[in-house]
Amino acid sequence: METASLSKSKSPAWVNGALLGMMSLLYTPLLLHWYQGWLNKSISIEHEYFSHGLIGIPFAVYIAWTLRHKWSKLPEATVGEQAIGLGLAGATGVLYLTGLPDLVNLSFPLMLASIALSLKGWAGLRLQGFPLVLIALATPNELPYLITPYTLPLQSFIASCAGLLLKLVGMNVTVDSINLFVNGKQVEVAPYCAGLKMLFTSLYVSLMLLYWTGTIASRWAVTGLLSIAVILSIVANIIRNSMLTFFHGTGQEGLFEWLHDSWGGDLYSAGLLGLLVFISQRLADRLDRQSES
Repeated sequence: METASLSKSKSPAWVNGALLGMMSLLYTPLLLHWYQGWLNKSISIEHEYFSHGLIGIPFAVYIAWTLRHKWSKLPEATVGEQAIGLGLAGATGVLYLTGLPDLVNLSFPLMLASIALSLKGWAGLRLQGFPLVLIALATPNELPYLITPYTLPLQSFIASCAGLLLKLVGMNVTVDSINLFVNGKQVEVAPYCAGLKMLFTSLYVSLMLLYWTGTIASRWAVTGLLSIAVILSIVANIIRNSMLTFFHGTGQEGLFEWLHDSWGGDLYSAGLLGLLVFISQRLADRLDRQSES
């Protein structure tokens, strides 16, 4: 009986306020650092791969806010759940205190998970699962750096396809592994030019769209949209590298810099994401028609 009463008792308002204050004090500077780096492209190359967090983190906050009524109806965490949550919070605090950038970054989603577990137990963690996944996938880490040594086949494939595409439009191009040569000028499909950032962003935005359109519960829709996102990102990167090689090989350095380093690349990525929005809506419409028939 004592355990039951504890599990149904409401946490004092000051507890929630203290948790919010602690999170703001610890992580506001970190989030500002991420956003400043993503917006100004002043963060490391690897961490720039997570710039989808610009829209992903606010979307996660929005989802958590829409779930507030369901959250309030959940029973309080049991003593055992609170103990596990506090233990996770303690371990997370150790990560934060190391001062190592990647561990401090990792501590952010883990701290949020520990708070959800401490307040509402496993039910609360499940309820906030998708927002937590979005935040975890937007947390900068060294994954791009770790997988870079294994992207050579993708680099070679993109270079070969770009070379073929340029030959089809009448250009004299030579392909050597990951290098393209046009008019004595070389363009290398480097590891960070293999489209990983576009691929990460496309998959992440696809997850957001699946939730937004209400199709995330459909295995067919999830598999379909994620597969389309992978194919589109690879094709888009082949076309982009073809354009870069064309601009550089024909001496149009202004256009090369615009597409490679300036806002042209952002515009190109935005066009791809716009296409994903269109496709996701068509998938949602098709599922609606199937459910009605």
